[in-house]
Amino acid sequence: MAKNTSSSAFRKIDIDQYNEDNFREDEAEQSIPTGPDEAEVCALLNQGRYIDALKNVLNNAPLGSSNQVVKDSALTLTLKVLLAIKSAQIEEAVGSLSLDDIDILMKYIYRGFEYPTEGSSGHLLLWHEKAFNVGGSGSIVRVLSDRLKV
Repeated sequence: MAKNTSSSAFRKIDIDQYNEDNFREDEAEQSIPTGPDEAEVCALLNQGRYIDALKNVLNNAPLGSSNQVVKDSALTLTLKVLLAIKSAQIEEAVGSLSLDDIDILMKYIYRGFEYPTEGSSGHLLLWHEKAFNVGGSGSIVRVLSDRLKV
């Protein structure tokens, strides 16, 4: 019992919308992230509250921002915080973070590897080791596959 297939009424899905050339990045930004407040973070560093400064820069990361200047200044500030924390305090600092914060930390670590400064690579490797111990390989996969970059 064959049906008449010359009719195209059954085709209700527009498959052209899934074409790669028609793909658009989600442009609906609810609020434009401005990144961490440098004065507040520097004040926390001067008071010796390194873990609070780290949480501040990670919670205010400009993930959804398309402004590269904001992202670069946030990277500089985050690297300043990471390098200010001594090697013996890294494990304590990483242990106090949530898994989402560890993923953001990994993003900053990898971005720091892209633009090394004097003595930063060895310190970032220590951060990577401690963050990997807590976040596992899942954290690395989430960072590498995430579209929101820092």
